[in-house]
Amino acid sequence: MPEVATRELTFAQAIREALAEEMRRDSRVCIFGEDVAEAGTPFKVLSGLVEEFGRERVMDTPISEAGFTGMGVGAAMTGLRPVVDIMFGDFLTLTMDQLVNQAAKVHYMSGGTWKVPMVLRTTLGATRRSAAQHSQSLHAWLSHVPGLKVVMPSTPYDAKGLLKTAIRDENPVVFFEDKMMYKQKGPVPEEEYTIPFGAADVKRKGEDITIVATSSMVQVALGAAELLEKIGVGAEVIDPRTTWPLDEKTLIESAKKTSRAIVVDEGYGRYGVTGEIASVIAEGAFYNLEAPVKRMGAMHVPIPFSPPLEDVTVPTEQTVFEAARTLCGKG
Repeated sequence: MPEVATRELTFAQAIREALAEEMRRDSRVCIFGEDVAEAGTPFKVLSGLVEEFGRERVMDTPISEAGFTGMGVGAAMTGLRPVVDIMFGDFLTLTMDQLVNQAAKVHYMSGGTWKVPMVLRTTLGATRRSAAQHSQSLHAWLSHVPGLKVVMPSTPYDAKGLLKTAIRDENPVVFFEDKMMYKQKGPVPEEEYTIPFGAADVKRKGEDITIVATSSMVQVALGAAELLEKIGVGAEVIDPRTTWPLDEKTLIESAKKTSRAIVVDEGYGRYGVTGEIASVIAEGAFYNLEAPVKRMGAMHVPIPFSPPLEDVTVPTEQTVFEAARTLCGKG
């Protein structure tokens, strides 16, 4: 096969490039949100888009997440393809009626007459010192709701390909970006590409234990896998990429092969993504498992502002390594 030309882009640059390409490709694509125009969002991810596409397509809104999310739902129902920017994932609390009761239900309630091709971009993740109301990872909430698709990229390559797929989808998609990953660099093809939903990616192959990880926890899992390799344990690291649709087959087949599994996610463990994925593996690979599926998520506390306290609320390379070592009988 011919080699594909790539460049090194940051996660933020990959997101911006995906948006720019889709806005050039389809004049219906537009962006709504707080500080998305001249400011380019607090994380500067959208810098330069308003200069190219103008204020009619990159629109600063009042500070009313419920209001402009509702505007996005209406715009999507009447022919546009809006990307609604919610600055922090914690502010999803203000959008839930529009997302859960309107966007997710319209197609079903109208017997397929209406559709809502809208993307809601937002952030997740702790360790930025943003305290309890700006540091939560609430993706499990939206994964719970029929009618919504939920995307969680972990690399610049995945971020670009999945965002382009999200914008082209005929259904509402919630797109979570870890705010600590915007400066992370990785290879991104120069040519056009998209990544299908519901297709997990094996980030690293291994034979002894499966580590399923989401978003920023993928990098944590890969770091733990390096440590495990030094003690003779081969860890397979799998990134689901979308929590819905979920690629159950890839997760189950890996667990059948390795006979042990850990699920790592930055959301809270209680009624969370780790519980769902662990259940899928436990049911699908039950007779092949040598040990119960281990779950690792955020501690059951509000995210602290104190740096030393905040740093221990989420899984780390070391804690994942220790859990995997114990599960493999190497402790």
